[in-house]
Amino acid sequence: MLTPHDEMLAHQLPTTFDHVSQSDLRWVERIVMYGFDKSGDVNVMTGMARYPNRNVTDAYAMVTKRGGETKVVRMSTELNPQSGALGVYEVGPYTYSIEAPLRRVRSTIAPNEQGLSLDLSLQGRFETYEQTPAFHRSRGRVNEDARRFYQNGRLEGWIDVDGERIEIDPDRWWFGRDHSWGVRSGPGGGSLPDGTEKQPPEIPDGVLYYMGIFEFDDELVHFAQREYSDGTRWQFEGEVLHPIESGRPHGTIIDVEHDLKFRAEQRVISGGTFVIHRADRSTSSIDVTPLTDFWPGLAGYDEFKGYASGHWRGRDFIDGFTVNSADPEVVRPVSLVSETLCEARMDGKIGHGLVEMVCMGAYPRYGYQGW
Repeated sequence: MLTPHDEMLAHQLPTTFDHVSQSDLRWVERIVMYGFDKSGDVNVMTGMARYPNRNVTDAYAMVTKRGGETKVVRMSTELNPQSGALGVYEVGPYTYSIEAPLRRVRSTIAPNEQGLSLDLSLQGRFETYEQTPAFHRSRGRVNEDARRFYQNGRLEGWIDVDGERIEIDPDRWWFGRDHSWGVRSGPGGGSLPDGTEKQPPEIPDGVLYYMGIFEFDDELVHFAQREYSDGTRWQFEGEVLHPIESGRPHGTIIDVEHDLKFRAEQRVISGGTFVIHRADRSTSSIDVTPLTDFWPGLAGYDEFKGYASGHWRGRDFIDGFTVNSADPEVVRPVSLVSETLCEARMDGKIGHGLVEMVCMGAYPRYGYQGW
């Protein structure tokens, strides 16, 4: 079916833009915006996803205050061909707008019965940058075939939680976004059960995945690494970016070492150090101090309260709730992926950033012996 996107000279398949190249039900395109007041008093995560092979699109927002009070609103509907302006996407009261490609985007949620609305505009301070392509198989099956880009920048707008309006001070907020597409499994992929006749997947002794995005006045440091329990690396990416107005080229990170500390009740960092190795063989240590956390699983990355992203919930679904995400028992069902917002110190500079982490099974170096 023709959509407004078919006006663009951008086709790469002999079909219309409402179709993708394969029928895999896991195929998803997702945008996420996330960040926090540098005091750690409040953070927000919002975004949407489109599942063209399921005819589903959904969206969400989650605001977490100091102490763990977390307010969530989640929306889902049928993925009808977009009939509005190019670069504008809607799910119930949620709207995502591309106001300047690769430079400025905006998420809004109109007032609704769940009591969470917002208007957030992100202007890129750094260029967008790509993830290393992720392609992995297990026993003949593609587990992941996805791409992504990231961007950090300056946030403007407001958030309203049950009538309490939070005005965004751009000088006090750290904020970023990512945009991913392709086949993904597990959290964020909206995986559906495969049935009972498939060979079970390979299960390693343990896996550690971490990503860091740290912004300083003059540079942005990003890296992500996946390791097995013995430290063997099986996915890596890393770069250093400078503000757009500087005109300086990107740099490359070729390796990262980590020395982390974990909380007693969760596999979530309580602090630690990353040592980055640049392509020019210079190194820097980044010391991180956690300020606040948020848990994507509450918003739909895992199933929580009977809902998960990508599952059909009807044409006009919306729900919401408030929980205490500081309580380990509350977040335990969705604790696979943690997001920790931090103060970061590097080379005498103070910045802020995000550590995203998955730690499963054995990782003897940090005292974890099994599942």
